[in-house]
Amino acid sequence: MDLAFRNRAEEMMDDPNMELEVLQKAYDDINLCNRILGGESITIKAVWKIIQNSKQESYTILDMGCGDGTMLLKLSDFLSKNGVFHKMRGIDQRADVLAIAKRKSRNHPNIEFTKMDILKADDTLKSDIVINTLTMHHFEEERIEAFLSKFIQLAKLGIVINDLERSRISYVLFKLFSAVFIKTDVAKNDGLVSISKGFKKRELQELSEKIPNVTHQIRWKWAFRYVWVMKINRQFN
Repeated sequence: MDLAFRNRAEEMMDDPNMELEVLQKAYDDINLCNRILGGESITIKAVWKIIQNSKQESYTILDMGCGDGTMLLKLSDFLSKNGVFHKMRGIDQRADVLAIAKRKSRNHPNIEFTKMDILKADDTLKSDIVINTLTMHHFEEERIEAFLSKFIQLAKLGIVINDLERSRISYVLFKLFSAVFIKTDVAKNDGLVSISKGFKKRELQELSEKIPNVTHQIRWKWAFRYVWVMKINRQFN
């Protein structure tokens, strides 16, 4: 696999006709992978830092590309444990995925989900914090700037993007990891495709240079992730 440039291949889970049971099992594998490798904690810690630096009575959080809602559930439980009042919304363009998310969040009345194309999100979704976990790599270069502009439009305080490093070491290690921990062929395949569609740090830095009035922090995290935190410096109208 040539990882010099981002792969443009589609993942199996991008198939809108995938059976719901197969999709659910693939998400179970992905969530297990994130839990073991610490992917969820990266986003939670970054959001917590924004909250600590911007004291408010409550917070609104928008997850762009929420998938099955696991990230919002984990983040909501963490904030509730720490006494932070919050409301959350997840958007995704897959009705079948959102059906899973709604079922999983039935005991979290502060979380709601909306079927929507990320690039068509409007100002009714303005929120204090916008998060995005393992979704940006699905977008091709010519669409990523529009994708990021939408985040800037909607975030009042800050943005947290958590996505994959495109790395040969990561690619090889995931093969070994998935042989032991991942059950479904879909997750095994898509994990490798996702890595090949991930990012180099210089690519994220080049994107950040095109976004004014924002303080950027891009850091490498285990396991082969980048967390990109943006602090909004402008007056929000």
